[in-house]
Amino acid sequence: MKEIKAFVKPNRIQRVIEALSDKGFKSMTLSLAEGTGAFKDKGAKPSLDFHVTDSPIVKLEMVCQNEEAQSAINIILKNGKTPDPGDGIIYLSDIEDAYQIKTGGSLKRYDL
Repeated sequence: MKEIKAFVKPNRIQRVIEALSDKGFKSMTLSLAEGTGAFKDKGAKPSLDFHVTDSPIVKLEMVCQNEEAQSAINIILKNGKTPDPGDGIIYLSDIEDAYQIKTGGSLKRYDL
């Protein structure tokens, strides 16, 4: 299994979610976040919560089968890209195992 963490501009996240869903990726977690890095969004302002100059960002997290990961990444790249700099970043990690909280059971290949 693979975990994908993608940091996407808020004005592109709906397009990314819809494109992923249309291709069968239904389970994902979204978090509104603040990012800081080399690129500062035109609307960047001092954060009231973290005391840094920030740009709003949405963190999308999902887990998929190994053979599905590149397809999901391609969808995020295609739908998250804008003509402006600072579109975000995608991280890909291996997941050793996953467990259902309700049953304590390990997820099988097709339970995602």
